[in-house]
Parts: sequence; C-alpha cells; structure tokens
Amino acid sequence: MKSNKTEILINANPFERRVALIEQGRLMEFYVERGKDRGITGNIYKGKVVRVLPGMQSAFVEIGLSRTSFLHVSDIQEPFEDLDEGEEEKEKDKRKAPQVRIQDIIKEGQEVMVQAAKEPIGTKGARVTSYISLPGRYLVFMPTYEKVAISRRISSDKERRRLRDIVSSLRTDGYGFIIRTVCEGMPKDDIQADMYYLEKLWRSILKKKEEVKTPGILYEELDLTLRTLRDLFSQDIERVVINSKEEYDRVVKFVEEFMPALSGRVELYEGKEDIFDAHGIEIELSDALEKKVWLRSGGHIVIDQMEALTAIDVNTGKYVGKKSSEETIVKTNLEAVKEVVYQLRLRNIGGIIVIDFIDMSKASDREKVYNALKEALKGDKARTNILKISELGIVEMTRKRVRENLSQSLCEPCPYCEGNGLVKARDTIVMDIYRELVRELPNRKKKATLYVSPSIAETLSTDAAILLDLEKRFGKKVIVKPVERFHQERYEIM
Repeated sequence: MKSNKTEILINANPFERRVALIEQGRLMEFYVERGKDRGITGNIYKGKVVRVLPGMQSAFVEIGLSRTSFLHVSDIQEPFEDLDEGEEEKEKDKRKAPQVRIQDIIKEGQEVMVQAAKEPIGTKGARVTSYISLPGRYLVFMPTYEKVAISRRISSDKERRRLRDIVSSLRTDGYGFIIRTVCEGMPKDDIQADMYYLEKLWRSILKKKEEVKTPGILYEELDLTLRTLRDLFSQDIERVVINSKEEYDRVVKFVEEFMPALSGRVELYEGKEDIFDAHGIEIELSDALEKKVWLRSGGHIVIDQMEALTAIDVNTGKYVGKKSSEETIVKTNLEAVKEVVYQLRLRNIGGIIVIDFIDMSKASDREKVYNALKEALKGDKARTNILKISELGIVEMTRKRVRENLSQSLCEPCPYCEGNGLVKARDTIVMDIYRELVRELPNRKKKATLYVSPSIAETLSTDAAILLDLEKRFGKKVIVKPVERFHQERYEIM
C-alpha cells in the first residue's frame, strides 16, 4: 500500500506515539515518544546555577531533572548563530560584541530562566540556553533577543521584504521574531494573530515564574503529535493519517484552530491492518537498525555508531561492473552518497561523521563524489558542515544533533554481551507485543497465553495498564508466563 505522496502517518496508542514522514513512498523521518519519557527540548525552566567552570566557560544548572543541565557561555552571549539577519547587521554586531567571560555574567546560587536546547543523551545532561524561543505556526518568538530574522528557505527577495516589514511594524519593542518558512505568502492578519498568541503565552510564563519554586518548570513544549503538525504540516504535505479516533479528534481541533486551510487533509485510518504494517513502516524501521545497508547495484554501506563519532564504510560488495574498475568504484560511491544522506536523516545521526568511500585515484572522480554529497545534503534540514574528500576517499563532516538517534530511541545496551552490542529495549518489545496482541486477540475465544523472557514479564508486571487496556478492549484474558531460557527479544502467543 505504498504511495508516491508526501504524507505524515501517526500511530498512537495509550502508551506511545510514533510519527512517520513519508516521501515518495519511503520512510524519511521517524519520531517516537512514550508517555513516561517524554522529551524536554523546548521546555522552559526556572533553575539555579550550582557550579561555574571558568576553564570550560560553562556552568551546571539545576532544573529539577536527574542530571544537572549544561549552560555554555555561547548560549548566554551569541544565540541563533545560523539566523539570516542581513550581512551588514551581522558585521556591525561582530565589531561591537565584546568577549564576555562566564564568571563575569553568572554566579553560583543565582536563579536563571533557561530553555532546554538539547535532550540529555547517554550520560550527558541536557544543554540549556538563556535565550528563550517560543515556536508558533508562522513565527518563532524571541522575547530576550531583539532581532527580526527570516528563514533562508524563503528565496524571493520581494517576499522577504514584505514579511520583514509586517513583523517589524507589529512587534513590541524589545521582542524579536524568526519568520518561519511556512509564513511565506501568508496575510498580515494571520501573522498578527500568531504574534499576539505568542506574546500572550510569554506573559503567562513570566507570571508563573513569580509563583514557581526553584527549580521548577515554567512551560512544557507540545507533545509529539501536535509538535509534528506545527513544524511539518504545510502545503507540501498531502495528508495526515491517524490510526486513533481520540488522537484524530485532538488533531482536527488543533488544525482547525491554527491551520484551518489544511483541515481537509487530516484523515482517520480505519483499515483492519495496523497502519504502519499497511505502509511497510515496520520493515523499514527494522532495516534502519541494521549495520549493513545494501545498495541496488549490489554494493553496500556499513554504519558503525560509536559514542564519539559515526563511521560509514562504502564497499563494492557483489557489484563488479561491466567496464573498468575505476568506473565501478565511482558508480558505487555515487550511489552510496544518496543512501548515506538518506540514512543520516532517517536514523537522525548527529555529531562527527566519517565516511570512508572506496579509494579513487583521479582527483576529478573525488571532486564528483564530493559535489554529489554536498548537493544531496542540501535537502537535509539539520545543519551540516562538510570537509573536502581526502586522497584516501575519506570525508569528515558534522551534523547538528538535538535529540537521540534512532538506535538510542529504540534500543538499549545488550545485557548478554555486557554492552558491546545492542538489543531491542524492553519498552520497544512490550509495544511490539501490544501491537501483536491487538492483531491476535480478536481471533481468540477467551484468553491468550503470552510466553516471554523474565525481564519482559517484569516490565509487563510494572506496566500493568498495558495488558489491562487490551483485556478491557477485547474482553479476553491475557496470561503472562516467563520462560527462563527465552532471549529478551523472544516472545510467543499461544
């Protein structure tokens, strides 16, 4: 049931939301959010500085999470480094901006209002910034940064001037805004309504700041479903399909309020097959956790994700070509470029990335592969920085990381090999079982017996609401029996 449309599929149940962005029938981006471990990026906190580190020009801030957050001097002094404000204005700011030391700005014990800019990843706490930004439908509101910036994706000079003039004439002194890509072509009234909504939200946050104890949360970002609609749902998306009636009603209400012109594109999925199964998403997700990815020609790439960097190795594999070996190598490298960029986006790989292409003797061939990679990365929304390809065929690059990658979201260290490999996380297996039981229970007479590993039995016992939901929904009993010899990922429904 593949489609050539660009669409968003939302697979929701009482315990988990999963969102898939599909382009030309292929899974391009995947997001998951479970109720008990909802992300914090975008949340605003009233925090307390617990330690200042002059040597690192950073500070640790207590915001009420299990680990203290990290605040760098650049997140106090120079926000939004990639904004397009006009070159003259940037140069002027560079000349007048003095070098500030963190120990001169904040002190231990000081109360600060900060926003989570990056999720806690691995053993690292969240990264926070003192420059607040509140995203709306058409604008991003910056109450602590007095500038009007505009998305580089709006290419028309005339439209850029029109939007800048509208926002500049309406904004309150002292407040700044980023004009989002989706704002292109929008009338003044819609932009003004978005602006007033964001300013009202900011006033409510300031009021809450006076009432909340330190540390405490002042503003919580939208959940995954509504955040996806706000950030991704535009004229380019042909439809949003949702499997849950409750989630569908919530989405329709949100869309009618904030983007009424698109309300006709929201659909409730009523097929008998699971929505992700029907679109082949589960298979694509399973493939996206594999280290080896096959290319159509018979070559393959191997993706090794480590803590400090990701290494991607390109191999000819079964492909031997029809002409010279040089032509075979260049063709394999060019094919690998497209797949590498796709995998970076799908797996949300960030940080330092090293790509080891097959050695090319000619400088012209290396240039061709480098230019192809540079061109392919233009379609990636995450900011990337790429260095020239070396004589050995190695490319070093960085890709902005703001949340966990796919394997971190869906997997955990393997208990059988002391963390040297990965197995599916217990939460992921439990949700696999949940979906399998949704498919199986209608065919059972009175009950189903579920055989699982002891660790999964313990998780199901802790999260008893999952099985209770199924028993109530289908009127059938689910009996859980742990089997000592079962691998964590193995389960059977009898």
